[in-house]
Amino acid sequence: MDLYSVAFRKSAEKDLRKIPGEIIPHIFEYALNLAGEPVPRDAYKPACTENLYRVRVGEYRVIYQVLHQSCEVTVIYIRHRSVAYRGL
Repeated sequence: MDLYSVAFRKSAEKDLRKIPGEIIPHIFEYALNLAGEPVPRDAYKPACTENLYRVRVGEYRVIYQVLHQSCEVTVIYIRHRSVAYRGL
């Protein structure tokens, strides 16, 4: 039973174009699982952020925002671990 809706920002869609094709299904599976559990055990909340979380999917990081009042999860970035935290 999905309690939250999951949406992807344009920036996340743009990031997906740069990711190898064999990894994309794993990322989508993990992102869609956030609808049932928006803050899983392996989620990390970066310092100085209010609603942002990140999860690891191999060498990539999915950075997303959770709005508990409106039951929404918005995937903001999907980037390689070497550049994922620049600009946060």
